[in-house]
Amino acid sequence: MPIERYADALRERLPDQRVRLARTPDAEREAIANAEFVTGMVLEERVLEEATELAVFACAYAGTGHLPLDRLAERNVTVTNASGVHGPNIGEHVVGAILRFTRRFHVGARRQRRREWRHYQANELEGSTVTIVGLGAIGRAVCDRLEPFGVETIGVRYSPEKGGPTDEVIGFEDDPFHAALARTDYLVLACPLTETTRGLVDRAAFVTLDPGAVVVNVARGPVVDTDALVDALRSNWIRGASLDVTDPEPLPEEHPLWNFGNVQITPHNAGHTPMYYERLADVVAENARRFAAEGADATLENRVRL
Repeated sequence: MPIERYADALRERLPDQRVRLARTPDAEREAIANAEFVTGMVLEERVLEEATELAVFACAYAGTGHLPLDRLAERNVTVTNASGVHGPNIGEHVVGAILRFTRRFHVGARRQRRREWRHYQANELEGSTVTIVGLGAIGRAVCDRLEPFGVETIGVRYSPEKGGPTDEVIGFEDDPFHAALARTDYLVLACPLTETTRGLVDRAAFVTLDPGAVVVNVARGPVVDTDALVDALRSNWIRGASLDVTDPEPLPEEHPLWNFGNVQITPHNAGHTPMYYERLADVVAENARRFAAEGADATLENRVRL
């Protein structure tokens, strides 16, 4: 989507403030030189060195691992992210993937291509158990959209004592996590990639899951052990997988995951929505108003701990 749409959305929300859009590296260095509040997808260190007055960087992505966070911390720059902006669209993506496997639309699509009028068995989502790993904005959006379907939900988060929107909340410890997997029909991964979640869904997890279970990954590719996933699919340890993210990514043309009929692959596309800049501008404009009124003491939404 043209970045001009983001700038226009900010201008609509901030009529009393000047919003400058830098379209070239030279314009970027010139504009950032005296800017206190900056928003964008990336912030390279060479550009950061030009930003002598920078106080806030509003990252237009939910993830901030690509930013020079250590240098920003040294400069006492406040960083915010786009957390929550993806909730509705990724929530819909997850529900769509679950319904695809529940009603086996992929089987129907194959038979349509072959012009075969031949019945096939389908399932019901009602009464299923859906385990959602990660109860941030995306996990909550998934849970909200599943509520009308009459499913039981299990949430997995770092601090289970905080509770959540799911029927049950557990932590990442092996015993409760694997006990939940044994009851799971649909495993939704919506967590950040951390040392705890890297390789979380490994061979032991696939062996523990019911053979009728489906894995839906909208988190990051390395949350799933790819070799273990391939083995699980080849051995019929699970019913299928919906992968919006993979490891490696992009998925190489020769990778075996492309060839499974029970694997749905989308190219890291769950985050796409025509409403992205509108939702992002709501958050960033509100933070800009707070910063203009209160300065460095302002309480900003989606602040990232550095």
